[in-house]
Formats: sequence, structure tokens, C-alpha cells
Amino acid sequence: MSINRRTNLFPIANNVFDDFFTRDLWNWGNNSNSSTNTTIPAVNIRETNENFVVEMAAPGMTKKDFKVELDGNLLTISSEMQEQNEMKEDERYSRREFSYQSFHRSFQLQKDVVDAEKIEAKYENGVLHLVIPKKEEAKQKPPRMIEIR
Repeated sequence: MSINRRTNLFPIANNVFDDFFTRDLWNWGNNSNSSTNTTIPAVNIRETNENFVVEMAAPGMTKKDFKVELDGNLLTISSEMQEQNEMKEDERYSRREFSYQSFHRSFQLQKDVVDAEKIEAKYENGVLHLVIPKKEEAKQKPPRMIEIR
């Protein structure tokens, strides 16, 4: 015995109802959330002849909120930020929402390409900047003219 889907007279209505019950209505295409519903900062990675530059958008944070760690060839950028408001004696809350954010992003570095000892990081204007220098032998050499005899 096999089960066949029955043809419906109103296929468009079925699609609407299927979408309604299977789609997350509150997540209007925002794919920058992790499985724990925390926001993962967007990252730009660009390469120059001298180094790789990582730019991570993280407005509202301070440099103390970040942890940048290199373990072997794995570069991990993480943050944990919790907002705590002191409650005064004469205050009463009918609703108080806590703010807690955390994330971590990891990148595999090529051991023979980057100079891990010279990685630099700074946080400025809501963007974390990492400069990952290339080893001298990994830098692209300019073209050289070869004399024809």
C-alpha cells in the first residue's frame, strides 16, 4: 500500500498554510543568528600583498568585551557582555529585561602563510580590526623582467 498526496482544488492556499506553520515568522530572513539566537557579528576579510585584514562589526562594545585567541592555527574571536543595572532601594520593577550577548567566531589560519607572532588587534568606532601579517616567503613578489640574450 502506498500513500499518495491528494490533489487539492486550492493549491495556493495549501502553500500559504504550509509556509505559515513551517516558517519562522519572527526571523524575516535574518541569517546572522546562531543556534542560541544570539547575533553573530558580520566579518569582512580582505587580503593585501602584506597581510590579511579582518574587520568585525560589533557596535556598542568596548575592547574589554573581546577575547582574541590563537591556539595553533585556529584564531578565535569571542565576546561575552552582560549589562547589569544596580537596583536602588526605592525602585520596584514591573518588568525588567536583562541584556546578555555572547558569540565566538573561529578562523583556520594557514601555518605556512601567516606570521602568527605579529598579529595585531584594535577596536575602533564599533569595528574590531585584526591585522594578520604574511610571512615574507608568502608575499607575492612583483613581476621581474628577464633579459633575453
